[in-house]
Amino acid sequence: MPFFLWGHMAYLTIDQFVNLAVCPSTYVDFIETEQPGWTAAQLDYWSSFIDARLAKRYVTPFASDSPPLVVQGWLTRLVTERVYARRGVDASDGQITYIQEDTKNAQTEITEAANSKDGLFELPLRQDAPGADGVTRGQVLSYTEQSPYTWTYVQERNGRGESGGW
Repeated sequence: MPFFLWGHMAYLTIDQFVNLAVCPSTYVDFIETEQPGWTAAQLDYWSSFIDARLAKRYVTPFASDSPPLVVQGWLTRLVTERVYARRGVDASDGQITYIQEDTKNAQTEITEAANSKDGLFELPLRQDAPGADGVTRGQVLSYTEQSPYTWTYVQERNGRGESGGW
């Protein structure tokens, strides 16, 4: 049964988190044995955190049955460091440095996505927000039936014409 905190459902179940996380599943199992529900509470809290950061620009909460994969990735990266911290970490372990850096990068990406001026992630935009008329999905705006190599033929012809050939 999913854990609900403040009426919000996490974007990942514990099993989905374990499949995406770089930490061993035994870490999560150990924590859940010691304090059942802790991992689910973290997933729920950090899902709410992501929503709070993105609510200005994007439609949040995202659909809990099919949230954007990038959101699931951010959630995994945020909670993984908490799992390591909860379990206990040797400060000289080189992997924890990677985990901490990955968490900082996830937070930076979330901030970047939330920036209403330079949002660089394609998530569902709010329609009621000012400036919500941006591109929601990129698409091809031109079409040609020429060979993809036509430009090389044109370039060759132009080059020969400049050098006195042909």
